[in-house]
Amino acid sequence: MKLGLIGTKLSHSFSKSYFEQKFEKLELSNHSFSLFELKNIEELSLLLEKNKELKGLNITFPFKESILPFLDEIDNEAKAVGAVNTVSISWKNNKPVLKGFNTDVFGFRNSIKPFLENTHERALILGTGGAAKAIKHVLHSLGITTLSVSRTPEEGEISYEELNEYVIKFHKLIVNCTPLGTYPNVHDKPELPYQLLDESHTLMDLVYNPEETEFMKLGKAEGAVVLNGLSMLRQQADKAWEIWSR
Repeated sequence: MKLGLIGTKLSHSFSKSYFEQKFEKLELSNHSFSLFELKNIEELSLLLEKNKELKGLNITFPFKESILPFLDEIDNEAKAVGAVNTVSISWKNNKPVLKGFNTDVFGFRNSIKPFLENTHERALILGTGGAAKAIKHVLHSLGITTLSVSRTPEEGEISYEELNEYVIKFHKLIVNCTPLGTYPNVHDKPELPYQLLDESHTLMDLVYNPEETEFMKLGKAEGAVVLNGLSMLRQQADKAWEIWSR
């Protein structure tokens, strides 16, 4: 079985080593996992044409939404989210048939549940891309109201400049769904008024490399509970493997 990951910048990716270790553990010497850096999603067709043995793909930034028109079928949960991060590929008459799933939902739900308290009635979601859509879907299913923060806010969203004391006080859970702080740009961070955080806040960063981002460091310095995206990543990867192995 040949599997892979598509995105724009994949040098920091955890997926290749994770799946190669899985293949070794399961003694699957005929399995492989490759990284495919694409400049745009339109290159997907050529990628499939050149790799007709592909059985599955993970999708990362920035293609989780733009891949939707290329799919032949979309799982109901992924359809509800409006974003896909896992694709199964079957071949009929030498042509690929793509079905999309969202395993971010499974990974985030299982990762965040142990950290949720009664105080987490409202959450701030930093970013509005494909990952943010999955996080919003999960939080709403858990009865948590969300407010999205964007550099270019649309209706119902706010800008980073609007993150005042009132907003921070009443949103005890903050999830960074942007790539800010990802290696090698480890000093980047969402522009929050970190001094307004306290021990009642929980910060989750979907970034997993480095293990502790600047976002997490600054939150921890104010007493907040912090966690990175590694647990979520592992769980969503295992869910993807389950889909591909059916």
